[in-house]
Amino acid sequence: MWILLSCVFVGGRPATFNQDFHVTWSEPHIKQIDQGRTIQLTLDQGSGCGFASKVKYLFGRVSMKIKLVPGDSAGTVTAFYMNSDTDSVRDELDFEFLGNRTGQPYTVQTNIYAHGKGDREQRVNLWFDPSADFHTYSILWNHHHIVFYVDEVPIRVYKNNEAKGIPYPKMQAMGVFSTLWEADNWATRGGLEKINWSKAPFYAYYKDFDIEGCAIPGPTTCSTNPKNWWEGVEYQALSAIEARRYRWVRMNHVIYDYCQDKSRYPMTPHECLSGI
Repeated sequence: MWILLSCVFVGGRPATFNQDFHVTWSEPHIKQIDQGRTIQLTLDQGSGCGFASKVKYLFGRVSMKIKLVPGDSAGTVTAFYMNSDTDSVRDELDFEFLGNRTGQPYTVQTNIYAHGKGDREQRVNLWFDPSADFHTYSILWNHHHIVFYVDEVPIRVYKNNEAKGIPYPKMQAMGVFSTLWEADNWATRGGLEKINWSKAPFYAYYKDFDIEGCAIPGPTTCSTNPKNWWEGVEYQALSAIEARRYRWVRMNHVIYDYCQDKSRYPMTPHECLSGI
């Protein structure tokens, strides 16, 4: 059995924050708008904040619409990610939106932890102002690959190459997390741009929560069922249109890729040679 959570219906009812998520950090900094369908996160000098799904999932697709911190947001990080929430061998799929000085592009950093190993950062300058309106950010996770999407444009692909000895997250369920926090020691230009607290408080907004996946605990056969829609043939590789969009992003908007960082990796990591 797989579960659908969205802003429209959950088992015949509208999804709301209280029913499907819980505050993980600093409840006074989280405000519900529109009967819990939109969430405002606040960062000030006292604290950031965060929330998470009440259920973990093993494979599927998660997406949220997010409106990022406007104006001078340097030093702030708005995050949307999946995490196994385990102490030793962690699996994690990250969207981290790195704040900027007014007029500079917003950067989204993605990272993947598989079997406890991360350090797979890639950074993309977004081709629009993500603070002017809501945009959709999604993660597709199946037995074949993991794809990060921005408004249905794939910006990153991580293939399942376990046959080549490359770790792939498939054994641990992951919850869905969102946070807004201060990280001016690294977030903007490697920490050169510090947060301007005179601009605080900083606000980010989330809505249209959509989670389709195998809830854990749940039927043990769900995560291995090839009839789950996200395991279908059309989702096992990028379509021709998606591949063109992906190449466009890679050619025009990628500003950092660990695969190309010879100072960190003199030998190119094996997963970087697998293509899409």
